[in-house]
Amino acid sequence: MLAVGCVLWSAITSAQRSVTQQPKTRSGSESYPQLSAVVQSAQTDYLAGRPSQAAAMLEAALPHATNSEAAILDSRLFSAEELLGLCYAAMSQDERALPYFETAARLNPQSEEAHTNLAASLLRLGRVAEAGDEFRRALTLAPEDYTANHNLGEVLIQTGKLAEAVPLLERAQQIKPDAYDNGYDLATAELMTGKYAPAHQVIHSLLQQKNTGELHDLDAQIDEKEGKYVDAANEFEMASHLDPSENNLFDWGSELLLHRTYDPAIEVFRAAAKRYPRSPRIMIGLGISLYARGLYDEAVTALLAGADLDPKEPRCYLFLSKAYYSQQSHTQQVVERFQRYAEQEPTNAKAQYYYAMSLWKGGQIAGESVDMQEVEALLQRSISLDDKLSDAHFQLGNLYADRHDYQKSVPQYLRVIALDPKLADAHYRLGSVYNHIGEKDKAQAEYAVYQKLRAEHLSASDKEGDELKQFVYTSKSANGTP
Repeated sequence: MLAVGCVLWSAITSAQRSVTQQPKTRSGSESYPQLSAVVQSAQTDYLAGRPSQAAAMLEAALPHATNSEAAILDSRLFSAEELLGLCYAAMSQDERALPYFETAARLNPQSEEAHTNLAASLLRLGRVAEAGDEFRRALTLAPEDYTANHNLGEVLIQTGKLAEAVPLLERAQQIKPDAYDNGYDLATAELMTGKYAPAHQVIHSLLQQKNTGELHDLDAQIDEKEGKYVDAANEFEMASHLDPSENNLFDWGSELLLHRTYDPAIEVFRAAAKRYPRSPRIMIGLGISLYARGLYDEAVTALLAGADLDPKEPRCYLFLSKAYYSQQSHTQQVVERFQRYAEQEPTNAKAQYYYAMSLWKGGQIAGESVDMQEVEALLQRSISLDDKLSDAHFQLGNLYADRHDYQKSVPQYLRVIALDPKLADAHYRLGSVYNHIGEKDKAQAEYAVYQKLRAEHLSASDKEGDELKQFVYTSKSANGTP
């Protein structure tokens, strides 16, 4: 994130220099002493935390000063425009600040601080490309200045130009080796560009100055990229002890979960859930850990809570369905959550699929009659939304086979096999259907494929490992973690 505090500090310094070191006009005599006094008084109010009072004084004085062309030659006008922009920026009114910063940069185009302040205002307004242009102008004027290098590097990171950002952040670090924010950003950029060794060096240097959780967390992410999983887990643990933030606890629990140390992962996520009971990803992480450990009933409870915290989180429903089908409990609550998800996401194929299966399995468990026409309609709708959803084709094939409508089931199983030729159960089911309709040779062929796939140990656990990784990495990315 751009160090706005540094930007504002450089702007304040600029304003102070403009007021205290004002040059003479061409005639050699001071011009506009009244404006000078106003700027000095306004600066006092501004630095004392009274920007609205400072702005009022400057607004009243500027119209009179700008009536004379000679005022353009006087740095007092630049100081007034710059300081007025700072006042409005301090009040979070960047739309009002922007014209004054633009005028200041026009009055003194050789001022690095003027371009920096204008860039910072543009950045806060979301005009990132224009901000980058102004930061480049500032760097051209002061190529050896720490702030100029750091700020442009930050903007390049925000625009995804990491390769361009790294040299600037490196130069800023050379100029100011003890700059924590720049060092952290440099290490992050190096992590994202695969420069792991230099990133470690920067982090270890910063740790000698300031032992923080976020540095250990970043170091752990680099260890993970390098395949040093034990080191990564230790660093995540250290980060959590130093700073038990939601992000650090999630990263630690996730690392343990990814490498199948389920009991420690459960312990971490449980502690995190007590500290952050409103965090969806923490609760979902706990549910997934419990599911992976085989504690299905507890997993369902945690995932139901996660679904309530974030009703549109798709991975929550994925693992809720798995935990629920493994040990059916909380039937009514589960069905209600899947129904809500399907209603909130009417064009989401998986949402319709989950709802169909919860109705089907839930009714069977409760010993109640199931409206199989509704289940069939939901599965068909799911397929119409996404014809590549193999699970929906598979279950629709099962539905047809269960009611002995074998001719309808065959195309569904064939579609599943086309989408996923290594799904052993699809070959077995298709073989059974062929057996029922008297096509013995085809049945034997499918059974043979089934036996071969089973022998190759193509189990669901491999797929679940990928699903775990997807949840962890997506959740990290959504929360700003590289």
